[in-house]
Amino acid sequence: MTLYDIKPRFQALLRPLLRRLHKAGISANQITLLALVMSVITGIVLAIVRDPYWFMLLPVVLFIRMALNALDGMMAREYHQQTRLGAILNETGDVLSDIALYLPFMFLPQSSVPLIMAMLFCTIMTEFCGILAQTIHSVRSYAGPFGKSDRALVFGGWGLFIALWPQLNTWNNVVWGAALLLLIWTAINRCRSVLREPS
Repeated sequence: MTLYDIKPRFQALLRPLLRRLHKAGISANQITLLALVMSVITGIVLAIVRDPYWFMLLPVVLFIRMALNALDGMMAREYHQQTRLGAILNETGDVLSDIALYLPFMFLPQSSVPLIMAMLFCTIMTEFCGILAQTIHSVRSYAGPFGKSDRALVFGGWGLFIALWPQLNTWNNVVWGAALLLLIWTAINRCRSVLREPS
């Protein structure tokens, strides 16, 4: 079970906004780039300021990014804007956004830099394994338990917690360690989903 399973309901809520964006002439690729730019700017702010209070931005930005990610896919499919460039922007944008938003965790008190780097590496690997499924069976794997939406919920929630209660920073490495194990599990599940599919 993963948050990806409730994506259709989330998309239904966004459909009125989708129509307005299309009427305004906004393209799917522009939405994708907006999500990436917003993520990078937020990551830079968190890395420069290095104050746990500012991590209150994280859940807000992650929610907006999730909405933008849903909108760009809907825009591409429903208004026939699917392109090779769009596919490249979508996949690379997701990875770069994750790195930008989660790298500042290493500047928090009592955070292990090697643990954060390992976590980011495994974040990239989960997306790579999902794309690998697509190259083999033409269907991208979104197997959990720690996909992009799940990471946004956990890390956004933790960002809010440490902003409100900085003393929780003592638990940072426990969270990163648990996330690392879940990411490894997710990468394995995505590879297993490829092996289960008939050739």
